[in-house]
Amino acid sequence: MLTLGLLAAPGLVSAAEAPVGDQAPLQAPDLGVASVGTIAPAKTRFLSLGVGKPGEISLAHQGVLFLDELPEFDPRVLDSLRQPLENGEVSVSRANHRVTYPARFMLVAAMNPCRCGNAFEPGYACKRGRIDRCTGDYQARISGPLMDRIDLRIEVPAVTAADLILPPPAEGSAEVAARVAAARDIQLARYADIGLPNVRTNAEAPASVLEDIAKPDAQGAKLLRDAAETMRLSARGYHRVLRVARTLADLDNADKIGRLHLAEALSYRALAEDVRQMA
Repeated sequence: MLTLGLLAAPGLVSAAEAPVGDQAPLQAPDLGVASVGTIAPAKTRFLSLGVGKPGEISLAHQGVLFLDELPEFDPRVLDSLRQPLENGEVSVSRANHRVTYPARFMLVAAMNPCRCGNAFEPGYACKRGRIDRCTGDYQARISGPLMDRIDLRIEVPAVTAADLILPPPAEGSAEVAARVAAARDIQLARYADIGLPNVRTNAEAPASVLEDIAKPDAQGAKLLRDAAETMRLSARGYHRVLRVARTLADLDNADKIGRLHLAEALSYRALAEDVRQMA
């Protein structure tokens, strides 16, 4: 209802265009979103009566914000995502008005490894010089504080014609969706049991609670200590690894976080750390 209200109140979409039932909103702004003003208060304008229109990040509340070609966005736009990714809301100030909108969304982004797009292709020689330098310079357009808030970083190899001929994977989208729904039910019940009915997922859990519900076993704790030093994890990065590991354990219907859950969670952060060292 809150998402529908955000859409309907300023008249941003018609009733026919609004999400229906349990359909999550999806916002995919293009590269024309070129300044902080255009991504926070929609279209950089307030109404003449001082009433604000929510921007892309608030319209994605309880849904997905998809940014394609991530490094091509203005760095100021990308850094404006840091506040909502941290606390689930965005504050906009214009003249004598200040408005706070809800903005708890899932950020999904895609990018090439470098501006050429072929850095990791076998036998490719980058026209800009050393491949590691080209890759580092391009990916350095994404600031460290923003990267620290991205939990899953996956390198996806190029799809070949042979890949398209292969049979479909053994597990389809419906099966994956069922596992995700089961894990969300586990999380919902967990937080209700400890007196936090407004917390629905591990992503929303306070750090103080996370220390209890995501405490790893002895082997996992040692792995996490070693990785925190090797990867120079920030306090935020440390807690985000725990959130991901707790979610992986929920997907396995496991009460305790094991070493394998932590190893997988850490692997999703390693790619960005490697890029940062190259830059």
